[in-house]
Amino acid sequence: MEGDSFSGMANGGGGGQADGKLIQTFHKSFVQVQSLLDQNRLLISEINQNHESRAPGNLTRNVGLIRELNNNIRRVVGLYADLSASFARNMDASSDGDSDGTATLRAADGRAGQKRVRPG
Repeated sequence: MEGDSFSGMANGGGGGQADGKLIQTFHKSFVQVQSLLDQNRLLISEINQNHESRAPGNLTRNVGLIRELNNNIRRVVGLYADLSASFARNMDASSDGDSDGTATLRAADGRAGQKRVRPG
């Protein structure tokens, strides 16, 4: 994933300070997610090699590697959950005070929110 597109949007997106902060939060989270996914790719490769070798020590090592892989997946899920909550909060905050050009949305927690409908 390229960080350049996020930094360009944050610096010149014209969306204001709140939008810039949201984009920075997204960028930071996506960098963390990408790092975890890269680690997972390496873990899966090592797990597969160990499995193919059928050596008892390698198979035993896989137990720890699979635990690490599962923990990384949990962390990715948590990061995406945090991003979703952050986005929903931002949408709620940005919609406060909007009186026209809005559409009602439901957040994941069931609360109604507003989203500005921008002409395409």
